[in-house]
Amino acid sequence: MPVATIPIPVTENASGVLCVSGTRVTLNTVIAAFDAGASAEEIALRYPSLKLADVYSTISYYLQNQPQLQEHLRQHQQGMTKIRKQNEARFNPAGIRERLMQRRTTS
Repeated sequence: MPVATIPIPVTENASGVLCVSGTRVTLNTVIAAFDAGASAEEIALRYPSLKLADVYSTISYYLQNQPQLQEHLRQHQQGMTKIRKQNEARFNPAGIRERLMQRRTTS
């Protein structure tokens, strides 16, 4: 009986974000749920675009490649933090709620 090769269950999108192949669900989303104690079944129920087999495959891939994937996720988080800080410097969020509520009452 021939043994089938299982493809890597994660692909990198144009923005450099790792997603479960064939979906827009990020690896970080699946791993965060798994690390919080969610079972593969619970994760598949939360994200209907994921097949249960894909969730198991993604978790297995993560566990087998944890150091490399943790580094990738860490670098991505640093990039996101940098972008957030740049946006906050350009568009000061202080008092945004009050400004929006004021606009709402004057309209």
